[in-house]
Amino acid sequence: MPDPAAKATDAFDCQSCGACCSYAADWPRFSTEEDEQLDRIPAELVAVDQSGMRCEGARCAALTGEVGKHTACGIYDLRPDVCRACMPGGDDCLIARAAHGLAVS
Repeated sequence: MPDPAAKATDAFDCQSCGACCSYAADWPRFSTEEDEQLDRIPAELVAVDQSGMRCEGARCAALTGEVGKHTACGIYDLRPDVCRACMPGGDDCLIARAAHGLAVS
């Protein structure tokens, strides 16, 4: 039987999207991370109030590339828990994609 998570990943290629990383300035927030996790994130990418990732408008400062074309996370291995929790094809993903006018298969 096919793995539904694998199917979602195939249908929603994060590296050709990036909508979740440029949806809202208050979305890439810190909430469940341990201090050791947060200490590894480069200081220049952390919001001034240290509540989450620094954003340029609604876009996370760690996001590279063009949304809807080709994107990547500059700190993928260090990204906050909220970023790890956003799953391809999940509710957060679909909301962000719709906000950017990207197909929601």
